[in-house]
Parts: sequence; C-alpha cells; structure tokens
Amino acid sequence: MTHINSAQLAHHIENDQQAINSAFQVADFALVERNIRDQQRILPVDVIEQFSQKGLGGIRIAKKYGGAEVSNKTLAHVFRILSKADANVGQIPQNQFGLLNAIESIASETQKQFIYSEILKGKRIANGGPERYSKDTKTIETRLSFENGQYLLNGEKFYSTGSYFADYLAIRALHPEGHIVLIIIDAKSQGVEIVDDWDGFGQRTTASGTVRLKNVVVNPELIMNEHVLADATKYRGAYSQLIQVAIDVGIAEAAFAETISTIHKARPIVDANVEKASFEAYTLQEVGKLNVLLDAAILLLDEAADYLDELDFLSQSTETGISVEQASKASIIVAEAKVYANNAALIISEKLIELGGSRSSLETHNLDQHWRNARVHTLHDPVRWKFYAIGNYYLNGIQNQRHAWI
Repeated sequence: MTHINSAQLAHHIENDQQAINSAFQVADFALVERNIRDQQRILPVDVIEQFSQKGLGGIRIAKKYGGAEVSNKTLAHVFRILSKADANVGQIPQNQFGLLNAIESIASETQKQFIYSEILKGKRIANGGPERYSKDTKTIETRLSFENGQYLLNGEKFYSTGSYFADYLAIRALHPEGHIVLIIIDAKSQGVEIVDDWDGFGQRTTASGTVRLKNVVVNPELIMNEHVLADATKYRGAYSQLIQVAIDVGIAEAAFAETISTIHKARPIVDANVEKASFEAYTLQEVGKLNVLLDAAILLLDEAADYLDELDFLSQSTETGISVEQASKASIIVAEAKVYANNAALIISEKLIELGGSRSSLETHNLDQHWRNARVHTLHDPVRWKFYAIGNYYLNGIQNQRHAWI
C-alpha cells in the first residue's frame, strides 16, 4: 500500500485559542462524509491532511522549538472536538502526541530539534510499538541488529494506528545489547511495508493494522534508549491516557447529540398518551441520567487535565521536580476520568438506539457507529483495571504501574 505524503508547510498555531479554532474547522470537515467513510471503510486521508496543514500536530511542542505548547486542558478539548465529529479522526493522531511526549524525555537535543521541526512542517509520526502475537503488550520481538557497519531493523507490528498516514514511524525494538530502544525511521524506507488490514467492527478507518520491517537500514542518530521512561516520577502514562479519555468523551458527546435529535424524530409509545416521544416520562428520565453522566465525564476530564498542567508547571519551575507521589496521583486522577468516560461512551451510545426506537436501527442512519467506536476504543485499557488501581491507591497507598496505560 502506498503511504500518504503530508504537507511540507503547515499553518503555525501560536496559542490555545487558535488550536481550538483549528480543531473545530477540521471537525466540521470530518463530519461531512463520516458516515460514508465508516460504512465503506474509506480512510480519512483528506481530513488527516487538513489536520496537519492546520498545524494541530505540533500544538504541544515547546515554544522554544517553535510550537504553541498548549495546555493539557486545551489538548483534551481538541481531541474531544475531533472525536465528537469522527472518533477515527480523533484516534489517528493520538499516538503522535504520546510519542512526542516520550521523545521529550528520552531524545537528545539534536534529535528533538530534527523531529519537532519535521512535525511543525506538517509531517506526521505514527506508532509501531505493539505486536500481535507476543505473550503480552510489553514483550518485543522486533529486533535491531548491527551488521556490516550498519543497523538493521526486522520485525512485524500490529495495532499501528495512523501508520498509513505517517511520514515517520516510531518503532520499539530490542537493541543488540538487550535493552529496548525507540527508533525513528522514514515510512518510505526500503523494507517497510504498511498494510491496512485492520478489520475491527469499530474505529474502522484508523488504519490500525500491520507494519512489516525487513532489513530496514536505521540512522544511528535516531535511536533512543527508553530507560528514562521507567523513572517513577514520569507521568507519561497519565498523559497518554488523558488523550484516550478525551476520545471517549468525544464519542459520548456525539452519541448524546444524536440521541436528542433522534428522539425528536421518533414516534411516542402508544401507552404514554403524549403527542411526541420527547414528552414520554421515562424517556425524559433516561435523557436526564445520560446528561448527568456526560457532564460528570467532562468535569473529571477537565480536572485531570488541570492536574497535569499543574505538574507541568511544577516540573519547569522547581529544582526538585515531580515526586513519585505526585506522578502516582496523576495516574489515579486520569483513571477516575477514564471510568466515567468509558461508561458515558458505552451507555449513551447504547441508549441512543433504545430511545430512538426501531427506525434508529436502520443502516442508513448508521447510529450504531457510536457504540461500535466506543466499544472498540475502550478496549485499549480495560476499565476493570482502573477500578483496581483506584482502589489499591486509596486503600493501600499503592500505585506502581509505570507503563503507558495507567
């Protein structure tokens, strides 16, 4: 499959408000053919290109590198806006932000300047971390070898969200010395094959499929050691999860908006003795519950983003940096937001069909996409383990998961 070239010159976003404005513009564009893309599995190539051209890909890059360095709260809002319009469009760039956050911790100054400048030009970077047949998500079979004076990369990745749209791929691999490294490669390099074989019933157009690597020559200057990420004072997991939560909230918002409009078109149950479905007593009760659930999810997301912004400020303004306790609290606050976002997305999208009546199940309306998207996206980080982490933290004072999902 031929990969997509991104724009060479992108609009320069300077502040938070510009980022939000650009997100609404991309969302309006994404919404136009969302249903067609979902039903026919058409990748949102033009939408992602506009995302890059609007300069959204680099909004968290520090000002000293030319980025807008928007707040975590603004970032969450941007992903809510995009995901409400099309959850696929929301998910595609989320790995880029997680990767850039990791790169900020592990890359050299030279590496940062190169990668950030490429992103600010409108280039895209995508994930090549998870592997389909390993014993767990942390096990890496992809290997970096050193042969005849050059580094070669071999392996196969799956769940490579956004790889089809990317200019660069960030590949996690086992270094010849035995440790895990993050390697940045050109997506057009010889030996790289990107296959859009993702066939999940939800998030259908995220291109979360396979990346095959066969003797790919690696630039040694773009190899980064990941050991710094194991530092217990890092809160990259909370940062990555914040974006995931924002996507779920966006899905919930889209489903709630569809619920309101669908009920207004529905016929009332004869036993209700009302003229419109919107006057049915039990329907009013259900919509009230859904509204409260959605509002709570949004508030918890905002609260989590505010806390991460507080930690960002402290890490930049104090000599001591962030404590392990503060990093642990960040994970828990985001986990609490995740619980409500998970429930809001799944419950509201399911209630949409119930309250809309039989006609809401017609394929032409494509209302089931919200539940399908919610169900698939929330599988990234099972909410049952969020409850465990929250309970263990408040009851026993323990929070020792340091990976990117908690």
